Amino acid sequence: MEGAFEDNEEGRRLRGGSTISQQTAKNAFLWPDRSWTRKGAEAWFTLLIETLWPKSRILEVYLNIVEWDDGVYGAEAAARHHFKKPASALTRREAALLAVVLPNPRNWSPNPPGAYVARRAGVIEHRMAVVERDGLADCAR
Repeated sequence: MEGAFEDNEEGRRLRGGSTISQQTAKNAFLWPDRSWTRKGAEAWFTLLIETLWPKSRILEVYLNIVEWDDGVYGAEAAARHHFKKPASALTRREAALLAVVLPNPRNWSPNPPGAYVARRAGVIEHRMAVVERDGLADCAR
């Protein structure tokens, strides 16, 4: 976030630097512009949700309200839109492809994926296997 703020202050191209909690606060409660007023309100809502919600709830809400394509909101809708199946039926690869596009779902596609998306999905798949192998998935539940 600090790097994004410094780049913005120096007049470089605006880029995001929000955490998942901040994105959840913005998407759930606020309007989509890039004003300091909205950022201030976002900080307040972020503090509230991080105080009142466990991390699992923040992630659940985020995944259910994030826009995965024009007018496609939530992981279930994204699975049906991109892969023609419910989210519960996604393969590990399909889930990784959806995860990769989240920073920029309007410009990147999980199906068919470009070279960057395919390569990053491979990295995520590898990390998923490590989490599963080492029993780390329990801490996310």
